[in-house]
Amino acid sequence: MKSAVILISGRGSNMQALVEGGTGLTFKAVISNRPEAQGLEWAASKGIPTRVVDHKALPDRDTFDLALGDAIAAHRPDWILYAGFLRIVGEKFVNRFHGRLVNIHPSLLPSFPGLHTHRRALEAGVKIHGATVHFVTATLDSGPILIQAAVPVLAGDTEDTLAARVLAQEHRIYPQAARWLAEGKIEFPRNGVVQSSASGVSTDTLISPRTAP
Repeated sequence: MKSAVILISGRGSNMQALVEGGTGLTFKAVISNRPEAQGLEWAASKGIPTRVVDHKALPDRDTFDLALGDAIAAHRPDWILYAGFLRIVGEKFVNRFHGRLVNIHPSLLPSFPGLHTHRRALEAGVKIHGATVHFVTATLDSGPILIQAAVPVLAGDTEDTLAARVLAQEHRIYPQAARWLAEGKIEFPRNGVVQSSASGVSTDTLISPRTAP
């Protein structure tokens, strides 16, 4: 059975969706860079080991990245899943876990990488917004896409109402992506496009149509 470590920085609602989503993954640990992260208590209540690697207690990014990497490696996970992990890591960390890091981002990448995605979507006047599950690479929010879900931007939307609509889709597509990872239906691409043998996806969710060999 494939295993995963989940990284969080806050309440971990996507972590909860993963743990309760019937993914087929074994969750070895939940690790946070913030000791006050609310998700740690929830994970512990589910019997999942927790760990804090506090970035504020370490002198620089390289030291943090090494400590975080060692904490992850101790569990020997097949996958490392970001679930609201709000810490940019360096290239050495990404290379250490090449092809095994997965993130969920609240926009239809490549549009609106980085922070404040819902505000920027409203300011841009887009009619479609959404969420993306993607592999993590050294370039922020630019890794190959596993799955996306789109939502309409409605008249009168605020950041909060749009964020809530997107979050509901995040909770749907992240467990689906994790399920494919557990089943070996997704592989890290060599040509920039995710190779997938997944099927049965609803029309409001987008994935690469290519088929794994």
